Amino acid sequence: MIESGYAIGVIAAMGLVTFSLRALPFVAAQWLQKHPFVQRLGQFLPLAIMTLLMVHSVVGSATENPSGPWAELGAVALVVVLQWRSKNALLSILLGTGVYVLLRNFNVL
Repeated sequence: MIESGYAIGVIAAMGLVTFSLRALPFVAAQWLQKHPFVQRLGQFLPLAIMTLLMVHSVVGSATENPSGPWAELGAVALVVVLQWRSKNALLSILLGTGVYVLLRNFNVL
C-alpha cells in the first residue's frame, strides 16, 4: 500500500505543475505580446493550421466518396473564393460546409 504522505506529496506536485502550466501564459503575456517570433506565429499559424486541416479532410473524404472528389473540390473552391472576397472565415466555413453536405448527400456532382 502507498503511504498517505507520499500520495499527498505526489498529488500536490501534480497540482502545482498543472497550475503553473496554466498560469504561465497569463504571467508571460506582456513578454509574449511584444516578442517578434510570437507575432509572426500569430500571423502565419492560423492559416497554416486551417490549410492542413482542410487538405487532410478533403483527401480523406474524397477517397471514401464513390462518385469522385467533385463534392469536395466544389466546396473547397467555394471556400477559397468566399475567403478571398469577404475575408470572413466564419462565413466561408459555414457556406463551404453547407454546400459540401448538400453536394455529398444529394449527389449533385
